[in-house]
Amino acid sequence: MVRLLAAIAAIGFCFAASLANAQSFPNRPIRLIVSFPPGGATDVIARTVGAPLGQRLGQNVVVDNRPGSNGNISAELAANAKPDGHTLLLGSDSLFGINPHLYSKMPVDLRKAFVPVTNLVTNLILLTVNPDKVAAKTLPEFVELARKANPPLFYASIGNGSQHHIAMEMLKRHAGINLTHVPYKGGGPAAIATVGGETLAMFGGGAVVPLVRSGKLRALAVSGAKRSSSFPDLPTVGEYYPGFMVTIWQGLFAPAGTPPDIVTKLRTEVQAVLKMPDIAQKLIDAGSGEPSLISVEEFSAMIANDYVRYGKIIQETGIKVDN
Repeated sequence: MVRLLAAIAAIGFCFAASLANAQSFPNRPIRLIVSFPPGGATDVIARTVGAPLGQRLGQNVVVDNRPGSNGNISAELAANAKPDGHTLLLGSDSLFGINPHLYSKMPVDLRKAFVPVTNLVTNLILLTVNPDKVAAKTLPEFVELARKANPPLFYASIGNGSQHHIAMEMLKRHAGINLTHVPYKGGGPAAIATVGGETLAMFGGGAVVPLVRSGKLRALAVSGAKRSSSFPDLPTVGEYYPGFMVTIWQGLFAPAGTPPDIVTKLRTEVQAVLKMPDIAQKLIDAGSGEPSLISVEEFSAMIANDYVRYGKIIQETGIKVDN
């Protein structure tokens, strides 16, 4: 009986401590580490969601842009932070699904270093070209132009190993064309380079949408399995090359060891923000994607499935990066 009472008391103590954690969190500003520089889709998501999240939690959410190595730099910073919920990582499928297959040495074991909080958005990317330097107005015209180009046309990506990089390498493989890859540190710099003519084409998300709408870039196709609601007249690449499909997700992660009650509180508050009609519309209008409200079990399964899927794609395309 004494042991039973002691066990009950211990359970009660743990429950009380857990409740106290959730009630006292956060007690200072939250640092949200972002893998890409300002101006791209990921940064837009962080700032669009971060501001109202801070209001709901009663503390500012400070966006900390740490670009480089397709997210490996930001992941290492976040993984080594104190696991108390005050440092979070905005991570993409490229970090969790692609990097482990590309880099011979990862700074951290992502599967052990983080716990998923919630998925944020899913998105398609647009194949775009510089309209002043590329005459092609359709994907078949662009493919024909690329076949004839000598030397090969330069294309931009948001970084080595990103979905934007992989999408163009997949297009090269499907269409039988040659293009030269020029990686940049984020969507903003890549889009600026393409508008300026340093590169002539790129797959892009939030960074290219306003440039397409203003006429500074021309969109030829979208990467997903279906057409975009924002650009319904654009065909999918898969309409010309069956089997081609690249989608993107962005999610929120906490360092391993973060108390479950704090993770649950963060998940609840973030998903409440994503349900706000004005927030959802801002993300869609910016081209950063549509809110994706799924369970943590579904999110975890999606991470695992992408790890397998991208591993196969990387093996088939032979993509390599310098470590």
